[in-house]
This record gives sequence, structure tokens and C-alpha cells, in this order.
Amino acid sequence: MLLPLAATWSIGSAIAFTLSWALAGRAFDRALLDDAYAIAANVVSREGELVLNLSKREVDSVLFDHEEKEYFLIRTLDGRTIASNGDLMPWARDPGAEASSDFVDGVFGGNELRIARLRVQAPAPFFVVVGQTTHTRQRLLRGLLQRSVVPQLLLLVALGFYLWRQISRELQPLDQLQRELARRNSGELEPITVTSASADLEKLRDAANALLARIKRTVQAQREFMGDVAHDLRTPLAGIRALAEYGLARDDPSVWRQQLESIVHSEERASRLVDQLLALALADEAQESVPLESVRFDELVRMILLGFVERADRVGVDVGAIGLEELVVGRASPVLLEGVLTNLIDNALRHGRGAARATLTVELSSDKESVVISVTDSGPGLKAEERESLARRWAKGPVGESLGTGTGLGLAIASRYASLMGGRLELSDSPAGSGLRAALVLPR
Repeated sequence: MLLPLAATWSIGSAIAFTLSWALAGRAFDRALLDDAYAIAANVVSREGELVLNLSKREVDSVLFDHEEKEYFLIRTLDGRTIASNGDLMPWARDPGAEASSDFVDGVFGGNELRIARLRVQAPAPFFVVVGQTTHTRQRLLRGLLQRSVVPQLLLLVALGFYLWRQISRELQPLDQLQRELARRNSGELEPITVTSASADLEKLRDAANALLARIKRTVQAQREFMGDVAHDLRTPLAGIRALAEYGLARDDPSVWRQQLESIVHSEERASRLVDQLLALALADEAQESVPLESVRFDELVRMILLGFVERADRVGVDVGAIGLEELVVGRASPVLLEGVLTNLIDNALRHGRGAARATLTVELSSDKESVVISVTDSGPGLKAEERESLARRWAKGPVGESLGTGTGLGLAIASRYASLMGGRLELSDSPAGSGLRAALVLPR
């Protein structure tokens, strides 16, 4: 900032000094011209000749200056000198009829002179030349420099020092922020505590902390994913290896087939687990709201439900649907919505077969404020204290524990996907009395 400030100060000082010197010079020139007028006023005509009607003493009194020396010359237009007290012939020129007076600079007797020339028309045309030394002018010039430029220079130095201290103090939090970030390793993702009175630096700090928070959430999701994979894939992989070793130890082809079927079942379970872990990791990483688009809920729910009909027939579950014949349009993420319904229907098919005649009902309803998609089974249901815990990872209901199926991630994924779409997942008893009703509630 000091360079443009110094340039601005230099230009401003030069302009101010030039104007001041010009105004002071005009005042000196006006006083010199007044002396010329005073001498010209005493030129009279006697017997047809122009003469100066002043004695030497009176001339000295008119031209008196206690610091400067003044010289004069009165000359007719035809070149005759009327009176003079100095050799001003080099400048004895008529200023011309166009200009009654003018000013020139010269040197006389080793001194610089400021010379005024005046043309007078009466009593007969003549001109007066008055020269004055410039010691007072030069002293005034030095005074202007000392009294204006020097104080302004000192003011510039003081202002520069103030700006240096002020800006250094304002930028100190930025330097602190830089040092704080430089000393951290890749594992330190805690918020930065930098205090500043500057709103811009506070915004920078908040933006850096927001970035660290996002990175921390991503790293945490990756760590949890790796931990989840290592924790839950160990069992199915060990089972697959045991089944393969058992089959290799036998020579009976029927045993081989039985073991291969068991291996396929275990592989399906492991693949499903990996898919669920990936889905949950992606949901944990997507902390911000996902982009929503206009969706026809009736078409999407019908398509997802038809994909489970064959499986439901295979396990003996009667599938029904309510409300899919009406057009229901709202805003959601088709991918996340499919993930929620897939998990809810899968859970219902796995754990909702407690009744003699197992049923699964998907219902779509809407009003002005919300869209509700519910999946209701005819299983044993859940107690009120068990419902809240099932939305957490690795939590299994009593049926899942007894059957040894599932991973405890389905409802956690569904709940997370619902929140990303701005909705919620609600668990309640089936309206029929037996079973569980899982409802996805989304804003219309």
C-alpha cells in the first residue's frame, strides 16, 4: 500500500506546490507592475518632451525595498531614454500594443531579475522597464518547501508506520491460520480456533473449518466402512472356506452339490452385505442434501414391487398394493427412494412371515404436505422399545436373531436415505394388529 500511497502523495504535493508557487509569483509580479505604474504616473510632457517629474531621492523612495534591489528604465518608442538607474537595455523592448504589460526573467550584475515591462499611451506613447532581484522569491520557495513538503513527508512516514502496524495486526490471524494448518498432520481435522475482528478472515476461518468437517466426515465414513467390512465379512468368508474344505474332503458327488449350494447361498449373503455396506458408506459421506427431482411415486413403487413378486411367491408371501392406481407426483431422489423401498420390502420378506398366511402390503398415499409409502407385513412385529434401536447399525430384531439372517443394516440405510431426502422413517404396529408397518414420509 505504501507505493501507491507515496505516488499519490508525490503527485498531490507537486500540484499543491506548483499552485502555491504560481499564486505567490503572481502576487510578486503584481507588486512589481505597481512600481512600474507608479513611475509611469510621474512622466509628464514639458515643451513637447517627455520627462520624469521625480528627483533621484523620490525615485528611490518609490522603488524602495528593504531586501531587494530595483532598477528602472523609461524609453520612448523611437528609442530615446527618458530616465534610468540601471542598464536594462537588453530588455528595453515595447511589450506591444496587443499587451500593455508583460514579464520576463533576466540576469543583471550577477543577480537574477524579474522584469516588468509597461506600455503607456499618454501624455505620449512610451514604455517603462522595472527589474527587481529575486532573493525574496527564492526564500519564499524554500519556505514553501520546508513548511509544506517536509511536514507532508513526515505525515507520510507516520501514516505508513500506522498502516504497517494496523495491517500487520489485522493479518496476524491469517498468519496464525497459516501456521495452524501447516503444523497439522493428515489426521488432525478438528476446527481451527482463530479469533479476528475482521469479517473477511472470520469467513475464511469458517470456510476452512467447514472443509475440515466435510473431510472428517468422509474419513470417518471410510474408517467405519473398512471396520464394518473387516468385522462382518469375516464370518461368511470363513463359512465359505469351511464348506469348500468339507466338500473337498468327501468323494460323494451329492455332498459336493450340497456344499456348492451352501457356498452359493453364503456368497449371496456376502455380496448383499458388501452392497449394503457400500450404500451406507455413501449415505454417510453425503452429508449435504442430495439433488431432488420430480418423481412419479406410483410408477416407481409399482416397478420396485414387481421386482419382488417372484421372490415373494417362492417364500410363500402374498403381496398386495394400495393406492398405486392414482397419479402421485412429488420431489425425491429416485435412486435413494429405490434404496429405501428395497430394504423395507426385503426386511418384510425376511422377517414378516410369522402368521399362517403371510402377507406384505405396500400402500401409497398423499396429501398437500407429504407423500407416505408404507410397507406392512404380517409377522410378529416389534415392541415399542425395540423399534428405535433398529435404526442403528448392526441392530437386529428378535426374529432376525433367531433366524440368523440379515446384517442389521437395512433399516439404518433406509433411515439415512430418508433423512437425505428431507423425510423420515416411522415404525409402528400393523393396523391389522399383527405385524410391523414401516412408513417413509417425504415432504410433498
